[in-house]
Amino acid sequence: MLSKSGSIVSLQNFRGMVWMAIYTVLISGMHICIRSISEEGIHPYQIAFFRNLFALFIIIPWFVKYGAAPLKTARIKLLFLRGTINSISMLAFFLGLSLIPVAEVAALSFSAPIYATLIGMVMFREQVGVLRWCAIFAGFVGVLIILKPGFGSIGFGQILVILSAFGWGICIVLVKEIGRTDSAITITAYMSIIMAPLTLPAAIYYWIWPSLEQIAWLFVVGMLGGLGQLAMSESLRLAETHVVAPVDFLRLIIVSIFGYLIFNEIPDHFVWIGGAMILGSVTFIAYREHLKKNEFTQFQ
Repeated sequence: MLSKSGSIVSLQNFRGMVWMAIYTVLISGMHICIRSISEEGIHPYQIAFFRNLFALFIIIPWFVKYGAAPLKTARIKLLFLRGTINSISMLAFFLGLSLIPVAEVAALSFSAPIYATLIGMVMFREQVGVLRWCAIFAGFVGVLIILKPGFGSIGFGQILVILSAFGWGICIVLVKEIGRTDSAITITAYMSIIMAPLTLPAAIYYWIWPSLEQIAWLFVVGMLGGLGQLAMSESLRLAETHVVAPVDFLRLIIVSIFGYLIFNEIPDHFVWIGGAMILGSVTFIAYREHLKKNEFTQFQ
C-alpha cells in the first residue's frame, strides 16, 4: 500500500506525463505547420523569426502579473549565449524540416539529450559509468540506423537536423546551469526576447510578405511553440526526466500519421528502430541520473 508521500509522487509523475503528452501534441502540430507553410513559399528562416516573434505573446501575462521581475538576472551572458546557439539551431532545424520527412526529423531530434550528456562531461567534468557509456553508444547507433550510411547518400537536411540537435544539447546544459539561479519564467522570457531579433537578419534575406492567411498560420506556429515549451517545463517540474522521457515517443507517432495524411510520407522501419533506440538511450541516461541524484542525497 502506498504511503501518502508515495501517492503524491505518483500523482505528480502522472501529471508530468500528461504535460509531456500535451507537449508532444503541440510541438508535433508546430512541425506539421512549419512544413506546410514552407511548401507555400515562406522560407524556413522567415518562419523561425515569426515563431519567436509571436511566442512573445505567451510571456506577456507574466509581465502583466510580475512587472519587470522576470527580467532580473545575474546570468545575462549565459542567457545571451543560450539564445544565440538556440537561434542557430532553430534556423538549421526549420530548414532541415522543410527538406526531409517529418518523422525522420522527429527521430533524429531525440538525440539532443545524448549530446547534452557528452557536453556535460566536458563542461562540468561529470563522471559517466560503463552503463551510461553503453546507452550513449546505443543512441549513436540509433542515429546511424536512421541515416543508413552505405545504403544511400546522407542529405543536407539530415546534416542540418543533427547539427541542430547538437546545438540543443549545448542549450540543455546551459539551461541546467542557468536554472541553478534563475526561474523557468526568466529563462523562457529571455529565450523569446533574444531569439526574435537574432533570427530577423536571416529572415530579411529571404523575406516575402506573407498573406493574411499565412500570417494567421505563422501566429499558430508561434503559439504552438511557446505553449509547447511551457508544457515541457511544467512536465519536468512535476516529474523526473526518466519518467516523462518515454512519452516523447508519441511525437514520432503523431508526425508519422500526419506526415502520411498530409504529405504522403511513409517512414521506413529504419526510422522506427533508430528512433526507439535513441529514445531508449535517453530514457536510460535520465534514469541513471535519477539514481545518481538519490545516492548523493542519501549522504547529505
